[in-house]
Amino acid sequence: MFDWNDLRYFLAVAQHRSTTAAGRALKVDQSTVQRRIAEFERRIGQPLVKRHPTGYRLTEFGEQLVPHAQRVEQAMLALQQHVDAAQREISGVVRMTCPEPLVYRITASTLLERFHARYPGVKVEFVMSDRYLDLTKGDADVALRSGDTEDSALVGRKIADSLWAVYASRKYIERHGSPQRIEDLAQHALIGFDDSMAKHRAAQWLHEAVPAGRVVARNDSVLGLVYSVKASVGLAPLPTALGDAEPDLVRVLGPIPELARSWRILTTPELRRTPRVAAFFDFIVDEVETLRPILTG
Repeated sequence: MFDWNDLRYFLAVAQHRSTTAAGRALKVDQSTVQRRIAEFERRIGQPLVKRHPTGYRLTEFGEQLVPHAQRVEQAMLALQQHVDAAQREISGVVRMTCPEPLVYRITASTLLERFHARYPGVKVEFVMSDRYLDLTKGDADVALRSGDTEDSALVGRKIADSLWAVYASRKYIERHGSPQRIEDLAQHALIGFDDSMAKHRAAQWLHEAVPAGRVVARNDSVLGLVYSVKASVGLAPLPTALGDAEPDLVRVLGPIPELARSWRILTTPELRRTPRVAAFFDFIVDEVETLRPILTG
């Protein structure tokens, strides 16, 4: 019929006899307190407080509710204490595999600091690779992965979009100009993946979009592509999160629809039920707003 927050606002007004003081105690503004009390009264079907020149007083029914609400408050505090204690007891190492460029972007944010504050006994280790590691064989516990990730052996959640575009350095553009269409890429020096990354969607797209393209350099990682483009070796498709973050690079084409995928956090069903992995997995899902600019740009 109502949630715990309804009781929090009611008890704050009952204690302080003022919506202003209750707002300060709850760290919200006065209008929020008044709105939540009105909503609680609507759900209850009876008035709980009444305005007086000296502040707010409880109605007779409101007074009757106070001891019941206080018992709920005590139970909620006990529950929170139990949860906090359980979180402190969760320990171990969570090994997360993800592309190398993301490690810097994640560690430069406050994401891991907040996770460690909540779960001080859990350590996060990065297993950096542009290739898909096999979670079922124990190569890692959790994967932060984009691309074609359909795998019946894994469970996961989408957390952001993976967008790619074609980039060039400012110096390259000064020397050779900028392509206006995908077809123009045939007239430019291109940077691609080597055979170890031949199945990567960017490698396949470049081969299909520019079959007669002049590839002047190949790399075995996305970070290698970024360095080569910054060195003005040629043009290359890059994740927008990385390309847009480089002041010396210019997005010349895209985003490319054929390269768009989803970022997902993945693990195995068995690991999903272990406390350390479940804690990390759920934390990441709750932090999608923080992760989107890191992953998508």
